[in-house]
Amino acid sequence: MAHIYDRVALIGLGLIASSMFWAMRRGGIVAEVTGFARSAETRDTAREIGLCDVVYDDIIDAVRDADLVVLCVPVGVMGSVMQQIAGALKPGATVTDVGSVKRDVIAQVLPHLPEGVHFVAGHPLAGTEHSGPRSGFAELFDNRWCLLVPAEGSDPEAIARLRAYWEALGSNVEEMEAEHHDLVVAVTSHAPHLIAYTMVGVADDLRRVTDGEVIKYSAGGFRDFTRIAASDPTMWRDVFLTNKDATLEILGRFTEELFALQRAIRQGDGDHLHAYFTRTRAIRRGIIEAGQDTDAQDFGRGGGRKP
Repeated sequence: MAHIYDRVALIGLGLIASSMFWAMRRGGIVAEVTGFARSAETRDTAREIGLCDVVYDDIIDAVRDADLVVLCVPVGVMGSVMQQIAGALKPGATVTDVGSVKRDVIAQVLPHLPEGVHFVAGHPLAGTEHSGPRSGFAELFDNRWCLLVPAEGSDPEAIARLRAYWEALGSNVEEMEAEHHDLVVAVTSHAPHLIAYTMVGVADDLRRVTDGEVIKYSAGGFRDFTRIAASDPTMWRDVFLTNKDATLEILGRFTEELFALQRAIRQGDGDHLHAYFTRTRAIRRGIIEAGQDTDAQDFGRGGGRKP
């Protein structure tokens, strides 16, 4: 396959960046990949496992001459990282990100975007509960969706090239407007994570059930809550602070639904419960039929596979 970009710079070397690197290598779609991580320990690990062609100790060196710069950092620091690298970006380069919030990230990044450099916000809807440079694997994006959220007036060629890049990594690609994106992911990702964190916290607080019992008797339901709640705390703190409006709207709706279910249980309204569970079960089947999960017992999540 011909190279889509000659040089790609990955800023931040966790699960998504490392998976991008292995997927780029698998597809042979990029000539050279450079990398940078804030932590010296992460940079050393990346060098040890052969993650990126060159890992730089200086972020400026990593982005210099790159055709595509991918910001794989927590959403709360996107703006400050962009400010840091702006002066070193070459004219015609594209900057993108992989953050799960878009309106706030676009607002952070655009003020620092140099003339002649394109910014096309992005969000691969893929991940595991694992983090760090060792957690990535080439198949992470296969048949998953990547949402591109171009700002108004974005260069069509830059968007088309980034779309081709994500498709070459295995993704299905769709474009979406920023505000709608943030509402969609509040439903599909952000609120479920907050609920999972809460349920694990409830189990921790409920003194009548010991920690040992919670761990020993974790059937599928609670086990899956703990899997989601194991996700990176810095990333998720920033997500909720930067997608506040949409998350609060969905949590308000969730609270209303929860009260309705409480009432049905209290009143012994089996019809309401059965109808509700039937409807939600159909949604789960739809997710499996769309190829976005599997009905295997472990949900097909074997953890971070090594390339």
